[in-house]
Amino acid sequence: MEVSWHGVFPAVTTKFKENGDLDLPAFVHNIRAQIDAGVHGIIIGGSLGESSTLTHDERIELLLATKEAAKGQVPVILNIAEGATRNAVHLAQRAQNQGADGLMVLPPMLYKPTERETTDFFKTVAQNTDLPILVYNNPVDYKVEVTPDMFEELLKLDNIQAVKESTRDVSNVTRLLNRFGDRLKILCGVDTLALEEMVLGAHGWVAGLVDAFPGETVAIYRLVKAGRMEEALHIYRWFLPLLELDISSQLVQNIKLAEVMTGLGTEHVRPPRQPLQGAERERVIRIIQRGLDTRPVTANDE
Repeated sequence: MEVSWHGVFPAVTTKFKENGDLDLPAFVHNIRAQIDAGVHGIIIGGSLGESSTLTHDERIELLLATKEAAKGQVPVILNIAEGATRNAVHLAQRAQNQGADGLMVLPPMLYKPTERETTDFFKTVAQNTDLPILVYNNPVDYKVEVTPDMFEELLKLDNIQAVKESTRDVSNVTRLLNRFGDRLKILCGVDTLALEEMVLGAHGWVAGLVDAFPGETVAIYRLVKAGRMEEALHIYRWFLPLLELDISSQLVQNIKLAEVMTGLGTEHVRPPRQPLQGAERERVIRIIQRGLDTRPVTANDE
């Protein structure tokens, strides 16, 4: 299935049972809610999906479950976060053979590479698969920035097509558009900057709180792209306290708790992560409950 790299792409959480095994029924329940809300693609096994705790076999299991649930309605993107180039290539090829529609690829993990090492890593993965690739550019969390000069090199490969823009610098959207035009699709990767970046021309949104609030997230995207800014701002201003739960070292726990409170998930995480506790848990519950109590009506609800 072709990936257009336009729209809302949930970075879905991975659902676990209390014993730490995959909980595929709970996972598929959330996937179906995303598709029913009108998202434009699904990204599995990302940072929010507790990537570092998943084996390659589990990623493929999640991929197959998502493909079956999606039934060709939206593309399914598998995340690759590996320390060794050969492992990244192996997973990319395995994902392609098992029906993935695209890949999201992080720079090499657990080692701060040079610019040449970073570009060669992405290029080697791209040269060993036919799948379209979304480059995850998040220097804040991963300490590696993919600069415009590096994209100049990467875009010589046709299947490197998009960037998850998480630099926290909204002017980077304009910088990339000025240099590459429509050749590089830009998806905002920071929930609290999504409206601003889409107004500046970003093509879409790799979203986190969408996992608990899919209808509102899709509504904001559609309204911005339709130029209905007053309506988009009404939802976005309501949403912001919730979106701020995404820019936290405990974003997984925050969003999983929100999924529980909206009936779209479970709270189980894999160690060393632990569910929120004490005062912090109560603080997050108050934010989510306030959002639920004042939840706006969207087009999906009417």
